[in-house]
Amino acid sequence: MAALDTLLVALKENRGSDLHLAAGSPPRMRVKGNLDPIEGQGALTDAALRDLLGGLVTPEQWAEYEAGGDLDFAYGLPGVARFRANYLVQENGAAAVFRIIPEEIQSAEQLGLPEPITRLADLQKGLVLVTGPTGSGKSTTLAAIIHRINTTHSKHIVTIEDPVEFVHQNQQSVLSHREVGSHTQGFGPALRAAIRQDADVVLVGEMRDRETIALAITAAEMGMLVFGTLHTNNAAKTIDRIIDAFPAKEQNQVRLSLSESLAAVVSQLLVPTADAKGRCAVHEILLRTSALPNVIREGKIAMLNSLIEAGRAQGMQTMDDTLFALAKAGRIRPADAYMKATHKARFEAIISPDEVTAA
Repeated sequence: MAALDTLLVALKENRGSDLHLAAGSPPRMRVKGNLDPIEGQGALTDAALRDLLGGLVTPEQWAEYEAGGDLDFAYGLPGVARFRANYLVQENGAAAVFRIIPEEIQSAEQLGLPEPITRLADLQKGLVLVTGPTGSGKSTTLAAIIHRINTTHSKHIVTIEDPVEFVHQNQQSVLSHREVGSHTQGFGPALRAAIRQDADVVLVGEMRDRETIALAITAAEMGMLVFGTLHTNNAAKTIDRIIDAFPAKEQNQVRLSLSESLAAVVSQLLVPTADAKGRCAVHEILLRTSALPNVIREGKIAMLNSLIEAGRAQGMQTMDDTLFALAKAGRIRPADAYMKATHKARFEAIISPDEVTAA
């Protein structure tokens, strides 16, 4: 077994999420949120690391990496897992990060997703955004939703990713996995093509630019169910991020289009469990109601929290409410909830003064 494969196996066996390699440093793995050196591994030289990394890619991919300093691709290790790989160049030379993609796609039930998130698989059309920082489990949540559609509905599902992460086998639905760079030139062209491919459901791995955002909204307006991701922390920032991606003269039209197409925003964080043995997913959930379009059209984004709180019976919840409930139930530490909260004052009653000061 190649030396790099051995490290990837160790990542899987230690239930880690990411393997970090960098010239000048020993290999590290992220386990339960902590980035720790791997025992028995010394610092990697630039030459040794480049030799390891070059063995996983084609000559064309290596040439792309050497020319541009970045490379994204997926790597499969049979019987272990698939990995999303990113090669980069840093001060001391080559570097890479491998994120594990479990071979078995976990269902919504296995992940313990709230029922309102699971029900998103039953939508017929609209734009659904799953947001959160890097490493918050957005791809895993989306994979569970796509899995539910695949097992319960007869649809044509097109996924557009860079690279393809979770690979779904056709069940009730038919899936077309498209990888940017290999199967299409970009998210924009692939989304434009999906409109002509009789797609019922489209998954956009990342809504990176204005063109992709605009096409995703258009596809949703045309009757498709579109799932996308953004690196925002709550529903209000998500809507602002979409509007701000466009020039001022276009923003009123974008507000109108978004008000007609937005079906849901799910924001997700991962917080260490109280026993420090794992991490707990925390969600903010905004669902479409009769009041939502008007809030978006008129730019009254500050009202979203009130809208979510008024929709608790429909399954909506704010991030702060979810953090507070999990802390009160003993599933996460109050201090961690306090650190992640937007409005911290309400959390001061459940943590000690020392923890408030430290935070």
